[in-house]
Amino acid sequence: MPLHGTKTFVGFGFGPIQAGLFVLEAFRSGNFGRIVIAEVLPELVRSVREVGGRFRLNIAQADGIEHQALGPIEMEDPAVEGDRLRLIEAIAEASEIATAVPSIRFYKSEGPGSIHRVLARGLEARAGRPVVIYAAENHNHAAEALEEAVLEEVSEANRSRVRSGTRFLNTVIGKMSAMIADPDRVAETGLETITGTDPRAFLVESFNRILISAVRFPAGTRFQRGIEVFEEKPDLLPFEEAKLHGHNAAHALAAYLGALRGCVRLVDLERVPGAVPFVRRTFLEEAGEALCRKRGCIDPLFTRTGFEAHVDDLMARMMNPHLGDLVERVARDPARKLAWEDRLVGTMRLCLSQGIVPRGFALGAAAGLLYHTPALRADRAPPEAALDEIWRGSNPSPEEKRRVVELVAQGLDRLRGWLGSGISPFEQHGAYTPRSHE
Repeated sequence: MPLHGTKTFVGFGFGPIQAGLFVLEAFRSGNFGRIVIAEVLPELVRSVREVGGRFRLNIAQADGIEHQALGPIEMEDPAVEGDRLRLIEAIAEASEIATAVPSIRFYKSEGPGSIHRVLARGLEARAGRPVVIYAAENHNHAAEALEEAVLEEVSEANRSRVRSGTRFLNTVIGKMSAMIADPDRVAETGLETITGTDPRAFLVESFNRILISAVRFPAGTRFQRGIEVFEEKPDLLPFEEAKLHGHNAAHALAAYLGALRGCVRLVDLERVPGAVPFVRRTFLEEAGEALCRKRGCIDPLFTRTGFEAHVDDLMARMMNPHLGDLVERVARDPARKLAWEDRLVGTMRLCLSQGIVPRGFALGAAAGLLYHTPALRADRAPPEAALDEIWRGSNPSPEEKRRVVELVAQGLDRLRGWLGSGISPFEQHGAYTPRSHE
């Protein structure tokens, strides 16, 4: 797929979201004539350069895997002075920029190649021309964190001009993707590697309905996004909540149940009787009902009909055999996913706040706790000590904590029965109780 158009796009990080979302959609738009990527792995930069800036994607469709060749792109290592100067020059002419790095912690680092320093130098050279910066990191306030870090590096004389001409945008990216490093899996599934010399492969789903903050420049500013497929929302927070407490929570629930039954891929959960319908019902009747109650009808998503369509779409995507999402990947870092504000316990708390008893997500939290602390399978110990360690520093209210721990303990009992005597925990799961905590 060749480049067309006159706009310049700059990306930081060359993982599956950068390559399989931002760069892919920039190519598809036909609006860009130059794509420049900052990447800190020298071997990856070298590999793409050796083949003339071209790379390959694997896109999981419902009926198979589409192989897509893209290029040329320019790869630059910000740790190398010459590369860094070219990056700064590209930022000075870019209309759209995207950070897609593992965490907002990577915005600031030592040395001149830090993302916030390179951005600051490039933005200072723009003479106030408008540019948007998509913050693709999985954090509700990623854009604000990036803006603060960058503006600290901008000189006082340039700060007002940079601030008025730059919009840092939060994103809600519900696109599942992975970097496949296992050569056996690459070979078995017929994936194409990033380049002929890099053994890894990008695997992304075809989904591209990405939500972003509304772009608001001062009156009279002329600006048109080149990546037109993204959907602007005046208030992104409800949709960020829907991703965390819906998509992410259901994903984690499925993964931890799958891990207890030795599933390798999420789609293997279909072989566990009752498990997939249970995940769907929990997603819809607990998370979906709670989100709809909290957010009312601000958007069609937050209606029973809209959320049910969302659930069915996501369940089909999660169970796509061509995506082959690994249980191990989705289940990693269980302490973070059991944190007081995060996807499992945070979703339980959302449900309780809306009068819904989250027995399904309590089962998921219990499964995540067993993944985190396997000794709890046999010793019959209550979960409070293990959860207290995970929640250290969160300072939950005593009553809310008591209710959450009680529900997780009940979930543990059901899971122990499932693992020991084979009693299905899914048949014991009742529907939500409207407006009741009992």
